[in-house]
Amino acid sequence: MHVLTMLAGMRAAPVSSELMAGSTGSNPVYLRRVLGRLREAGLVGSRPGPRGGWHLEREPADITLGDAWRAVQEGAPVFNLHAVQPDCPVGSSIATTLTGIDERLTRSVEAELDAISLLDVFPGAAQFDPADFVAGGTLRS
Repeated sequence: MHVLTMLAGMRAAPVSSELMAGSTGSNPVYLRRVLGRLREAGLVGSRPGPRGGWHLEREPADITLGDAWRAVQEGAPVFNLHAVQPDCPVGSSIATTLTGIDERLTRSVEAELDAISLLDVFPGAAQFDPADFVAGGTLRS
């Protein structure tokens, strides 16, 4: 959400992954992996080269937290259920029940997140210029 919000506020020019990594406190390589998932979902795009960087592909009002959740989670369950040992009477008896709960929980989380747009998270969509940021990704004073 941090990078999507940052991109919503910097619509005038593409934003480098290094700047976003500094702002989020993340490793640029990890951040580019996340951005790749967001690109596959059609939420962001990129342009290579010295004047390149990342941008939103849709208006902030048209991107929901659910869109971002699905892109980043890639279908991973909400519960971190481990594989069941077939000969374990406890694991084998609760696996189906927990899987069903996880599926209902996932639908509930997605429904809630689908009701919130990026614009709801970033009201007023304040505009920033990449030049407003210092190397670490924080705003200049």
